Amino acid sequence: MRIVLVIVMTILLSGCGSIISRTIPGQGHGNQYYPGVQWDVRDSGWRWLTVLDLPFSLIFDTLLLPVDASHGPYE
Repeated sequence: MRIVLVIVMTILLSGCGSIISRTIPGQGHGNQYYPGVQWDVRDSGWRWLTVLDLPFSLIFDTLLLPVDASHGPYE
């Protein structure tokens, strides 16, 4: 049951750092490339949870590299 719960939580949180860093003002911290990964590895009380999201943010940020290149830093 615990494994199923972890898998469900991981699926629900997938891409969370990538989405937050691009949509909420001030969360991108000026990172133009891989802002979701940077958001996931920041120091916070939720760091243990955002580490689970890190592989999904890495994939999502890689797919969005062309968008990030034309967009500029996320402030």
